[in-house]
This record gives sequence, C-alpha cells and structure tokens, in this order.
Amino acid sequence: MENLKVIKWTKKSLNSNKGLLIFLVLMVIFRSAIADWNTVPTASMNPTIVEGDRILVNKLAYDLRVPFSGQSIVKLADPIRGDIIIFNSKVAEIRLVKRVIGVAGDSVKMINNELYINDQKLTYQNAELNKLNVQVQETLFGNKYNIQHNINGSEVDSFAEVIVPENQYLVLGDNRDNSADSRFIGFVSRDEIIGRTNSVVLSLNYANYYIPRLNRFFKKL
Repeated sequence: MENLKVIKWTKKSLNSNKGLLIFLVLMVIFRSAIADWNTVPTASMNPTIVEGDRILVNKLAYDLRVPFSGQSIVKLADPIRGDIIIFNSKVAEIRLVKRVIGVAGDSVKMINNELYINDQKLTYQNAELNKLNVQVQETLFGNKYNIQHNINGSEVDSFAEVIVPENQYLVLGDNRDNSADSRFIGFVSRDEIIGRTNSVVLSLNYANYYIPRLNRFFKKL
C-alpha cells in the first residue's frame, strides 16, 4: 500500500514539474554539447584572462559532439593561430586554457620571450613595465593581444626550434614565464580540445572578498 502511494506521489510530482524537468535536461545537454562556462583559477593567461574570470566556452567552435560523451560527430573547423582554446590535457590530467601559437607543420622557437614562427619573428610593441613584469602587445599573423613576462626572464623564456606534428598544436599561456603549457606538457592533440573562448561572462576578485569586477563582465578577449 505504501509503495502504491509513493508511486502515485512520484507520478504526480513528475507531471506537475514536467516543464522544469525538461528545462533542466535541455540545460544539461546544452552545457555538454553546445556551450559552457569555466572558472579560471590561475594567472597563466594574464593579462588577457585573470584569476576569477568565468569564461564562455563555445563547444561548437570546432566540433559537433554527442552530448555527455565528447565524441565528435562532425568536424566543423580547426583551431587557428591566436585562438584561446579549452582542452582536457592527458598529460596534466586537468582542463587547461591556453593560446594556440603553432599549428601542424609550423616551426616555432622562442628567444627571450620573443617568438619566431616559420623563421618569422612576431611583432612586439607598446611595452609597459612595472616592478614585477613587462606587458607588451604581441601580433601573431594579424591577431593582436597583450602578453606579460618577468622583467629578468626565466628558465623557460627560450626554447629551441620545434616542428608541430600533424593533428597537434603548440600552445602557450599569455603569462609567458608562469604558465604550464606546451613547454611542459608537450603538443596538444586535436581530440583533447573541447572548444574556444572569446569572452568573459563575469569576474570575481579573489583577492578582495570575491567582489565582482563589473568592468570585466561580458568582456571580449
């Protein structure tokens, strides 16, 4: 008798909340296969993305995937130089956000935090110094964005020429001396990439009682 009452109550609850349940299911599918948002807890992409930013992840930027599985059904596009990608790193075993610097076939090297791609040095201008680092505008095949690095450099501010393999990408953080990127985890495989971001949804200042940074809400990257 009690079981019958429970079944009736469950059916009644489901019927009365059908709209909400459908919405929740669609929301989960949306976040799984179309778009999601990720909180960025580290400084590896400073000054472009700062700690406490919640970024929008476009999961349809490169692939149409089966919801909940990550399996690609149709490849829509490939990442290009300058894209900020989100990927599940098999080496680091965490989700990372980095900028694509080199694509398949590119030769890439870095000397004192200045990049050379296919023997062409990137353009650097508008340098600004403070007590800890240098911020400078880097131009990567038409894409302009700011990077930063330590005033005195670091052990990872240079690397010898490498050739990016097929279906692989060389990625770096915009905070060049403080980023666990391809210099540590190697090239990123195409099948590790989840999507692309080009905007901040909202931002909380972790260092100041999580106060919202209103000037970063819906900021384009």
